[in-house]
Amino acid sequence: MAERLSGRHVLLTGVTGFVGEALLHLLLSDVPGVRVTALVRPKGSTNAAGRTAALLGKPIFAPVVEAAGGVEALMAARVGVLEGDLADVPALPEGLDAVVHCAGDVSFDPPVDEGFRTNVLGTRDLVRRIQELDDPDRRIHYVHISTAYVAGRRRGSIPEGTVDHDVDLEAELAWGLAQRRQIEHQSRSAFVLERERRRAERAHSRAGMLTAASATEAARKEWVKRELVRVGTERARSLGWTDCYTFTKALGERVVEAHAATARVSIVRPSIIESALVTPHPGWIEGFKMAEPLILAYGRGELPEFPAAADTIVDIVPVDHVVAAVVAVLASPPEVGAPAYFHVSSGDRNPLTFRQLYDNVRAYFDEHPFAAGDRGAARLPDWRFPGAQSVERLLSTSERAHKVADYVVGRTPRSDRARELARKLDQQGRRLEFLRRYLDLYHEYAQAELRFSDAHTLALFESLSPEDRERFAFDTAVVDWAHYLREVHCPAVTAPVRRMDEARRARKRNADLGLRPLSGAGVSTGSTTTGSAVAAFFDMDGTLLSSNVIETYLWLRLREQSGSERVTELGRVAARLPGLVRAERRERSAFLRAVYREYAGARLADLEAVADAHLTDHVLARLSPDAVRRIREHRAAGHHTVLITGAIRPLTRPLAPLFDHVEAAELAVDDRGVCTGYLAASPLVGESRAAWMRQYAADQGLDLGSSYGYADSHSDLPLLEAVGRPVAVRPDVPLFRHARRHRWTIVDWASSTSTTRTLNPAGDLS
Repeated sequence: MAERLSGRHVLLTGVTGFVGEALLHLLLSDVPGVRVTALVRPKGSTNAAGRTAALLGKPIFAPVVEAAGGVEALMAARVGVLEGDLADVPALPEGLDAVVHCAGDVSFDPPVDEGFRTNVLGTRDLVRRIQELDDPDRRIHYVHISTAYVAGRRRGSIPEGTVDHDVDLEAELAWGLAQRRQIEHQSRSAFVLERERRRAERAHSRAGMLTAASATEAARKEWVKRELVRVGTERARSLGWTDCYTFTKALGERVVEAHAATARVSIVRPSIIESALVTPHPGWIEGFKMAEPLILAYGRGELPEFPAAADTIVDIVPVDHVVAAVVAVLASPPEVGAPAYFHVSSGDRNPLTFRQLYDNVRAYFDEHPFAAGDRGAARLPDWRFPGAQSVERLLSTSERAHKVADYVVGRTPRSDRARELARKLDQQGRRLEFLRRYLDLYHEYAQAELRFSDAHTLALFESLSPEDRERFAFDTAVVDWAHYLREVHCPAVTAPVRRMDEARRARKRNADLGLRPLSGAGVSTGSTTTGSAVAAFFDMDGTLLSSNVIETYLWLRLREQSGSERVTELGRVAARLPGLVRAERRERSAFLRAVYREYAGARLADLEAVADAHLTDHVLARLSPDAVRRIREHRAAGHHTVLITGAIRPLTRPLAPLFDHVEAAELAVDDRGVCTGYLAASPLVGESRAAWMRQYAADQGLDLGSSYGYADSHSDLPLLEAVGRPVAVRPDVPLFRHARRHRWTIVDWASSTSTTRTLNPAGDLS
């Protein structure tokens, strides 16, 4: 084959993908006379030549690169680069002998327009470019890499030939390409927007309406993505295919078959492509393919069952067998007008059942288990293959239970226990989402009773010389599945995960339980302070102090009252408490106004006197030592410290020495200094805090992107998002989840252990 291909000029698409990379490696390593041009699209600031050079810099290409004298020398001699994309295929170079089309959307559930654009329209545009060069005296051999699963939802033996269907290619293509515009239009309907807005406002109204609006728009975009996948899947299944991927690949074959009427065309259909058996080395794989997520989930004890029959065939083929077959096809072009079809599969002559797959994967993890934290080895589920309906019932029941638990935890008062429950629920939720996605995705494949005949492929292999059979092996009947799964594939796909787990454990062992000390930069020296553009913004209640607005109200008001009056006041506030809690959940500014109405009739000067005389020690005793330490670190670093709180100003007086600026709620008073029950200005909560911070930073010359924010509540989300270094302090469950998703720092600043709570926040007044 090397002799037959010597001097040939081959264009490859998809060389940055798994199969394309393996094919390029095989051609460069074992077909020394072939010259390759790679169609590569630029990515970001890296052009096509740069991406190709980076590809050739990978370890598997090291021997051929070294033999050529370096990457640049190899590219100059054997690997040309054509910059372009299937979305806009450029003119192809003159003198091509063959084109191998490996590129395509390989996701099983692509958005429908993307599936059609890549697998159908991209194929058509490439074929048209080939036709521009085609010469009757020198026919270009076009090799199209498809998938065996273009057979769709058929059953039984599948021959190597055209797939029988009468789908109107042009009508389906026009429909598929139009879906994004239509679904985007639907997403802006009142029905969709009202539903998503109401959900967002329930979750985010405490932070502010713009935060809720942002969440609404994010949900709308996510709905568009889901709907594009859903309509593609439903259309595919309505016509007899498993999903949008196999549907669009089948229509892509129709484009190729039309071209084959006047050209040399071969169609290669691999089944499920997995890691290499031998070349470039045993277990070589790029990224996760079809089986890997399921193998890893099983090894972690997170895949309790699978909706397949134990005797159903799972048709797997090593990637080196696939590309070896492609090279053999390249060397054996068919006659014009007689397209050749080749299944590269294993199920017909060397079947692997789901039961065998399970037994071998379990045997591997029995010998090489994943660690489950400090609990030792992860517990492996026992698969009993109860059937798809039983697995669906189990998953649906788990999803309903999780939804109920999530609702309860989301409304639980903040505590370490609540956050730990939220963390575990989030972890379980991610597992359920994983199971739902993959069980829905692979359900059709797990139920497929297909046997792909590979008679043509076997005949091609047997036509090779003995030397080529060894050098370009693709007879899948020789694969020992126990050896492949236990000693080749599973070790390869688990190795990077084990390395990441070990690195994660090392980070956890070395992690500081609090915040790392601030760097020495920005320390004041004499009259010059460097780092003065950095600020640190602190919330008060729940962040610095283990207190809340109602409790602080009682601290002040009960000091003015006699014993019987205090009991009456406590009872009155207790009666109002449920309504105040509901108001706080709806809108924090309304809640604060409701509480501060209770100050009507009090003298502001008396409140300040009570705060100074009686509450200073009480407030400071509730102040977290970790918080004080952090504030002092910021001040030592020359940072501008700001307290921003919805509490009234008298309560902040004990903390004023710690801050460069205190922004607090101001009680409105009449001309006698008596509180009216109203505020002098709207309270700074939610988005108004972020707006104030931006204006304050502009006035003071502060850099918010380099600044810090500390808060405990989801209502403070805008405050934290306004700075470049947000820190969630003993957060409530919604903020805890947001912080984890966005990888924000989370700390636990406990109050002083010397403080105690009593029914009477004012303490003993005798």
